[in-house]
Amino acid sequence: MAKKKIFSGIQATGNLHLGNYLGAIRNWVKLQADYDNYFCVVDLHTITVPQDPEVLRANIREVAGLLFASGLDADNSVVFVQSHVRAHSELAWILNCITPMGWLHRMTQFKEKSEKQKDEVSIGLFDYPVLQAADILLYDADLVPVGEDQKQHIELCRDIAQRFNYRYGDLFVLPDAYIAEVGGRVMGLSNPEKKMSKSEEKKDDAIFLLDSPDQIRAKVKRATTDSMREICFDDNRPGINNLLTIYQLLTEKSKAAIVEYFSTKSYKDLKEELAEVIAESLRPLQERYRELTGEKGYLDQKLDEGARLADEAAERKLKAVQDKIGLR
Repeated sequence: MAKKKIFSGIQATGNLHLGNYLGAIRNWVKLQADYDNYFCVVDLHTITVPQDPEVLRANIREVAGLLFASGLDADNSVVFVQSHVRAHSELAWILNCITPMGWLHRMTQFKEKSEKQKDEVSIGLFDYPVLQAADILLYDADLVPVGEDQKQHIELCRDIAQRFNYRYGDLFVLPDAYIAEVGGRVMGLSNPEKKMSKSEEKKDDAIFLLDSPDQIRAKVKRATTDSMREICFDDNRPGINNLLTIYQLLTEKSKAAIVEYFSTKSYKDLKEELAEVIAESLRPLQERYRELTGEKGYLDQKLDEGARLADEAAERKLKAVQDKIGLR
């Protein structure tokens, strides 16, 4: 039987952090042997908010390098840059023409982001979910690994696909969101009630994948906890719960074993041990990243090959769409 297909993407904003890794990238690596995979640096999504061109170019390469360094294998996964495959933009326009604006007005992420940008909010940001739907539908993805906050976008993608299929005949696969049971939402160190983010005002909110061990120790040391003493998993104690969740994800120990281990230890002990676990877990990734980026032409070769393979699949689907709606 043919393998099911996966598509997922990550923005080219640079400074990938532990939340990106534990919530998304590491799951991609684990899934890739069992599926046909398309993983994309979504630079077109990135420019829905203002970007410095030179910084954007550097960030695209950094993010791609970190994906390969994390363990994505070109033999099992097609890894490419979104703008290198023109069908993404073309299908997005076609889907725009069948998507009611009311559907997009309901998107909570747009509401949150537009509140910050006020009058500067772009049409591209409003239209972000339609481009995301085009990304997914081009590759007949069965599953889309995403964080909990992206689940609404996948539901919209299904609605758009169903609307197209109803009007023009079955063509699009209806994708399902794949959300990991643990780690789908790693929270910030300084504000554990919000998802870990590099955009937080407090610069110590996120541990970046290229942080040094000393930087990691300093950030974990300052992580928000509470005034209690017991170390246990508790959703009502977001600081401690988040630190323990990160520890669990990196050590793969059971919750019971972790609670037992720390039963006679202090918050200071937890933070010190967690910092060392994080630093040691990221060390192979950082070493591999330096190797890959130090090898002249390696990233360009891999991304060119990924774009070629993605383009072949995307063009087939785009032509089928054009046939259905009368553009061919």
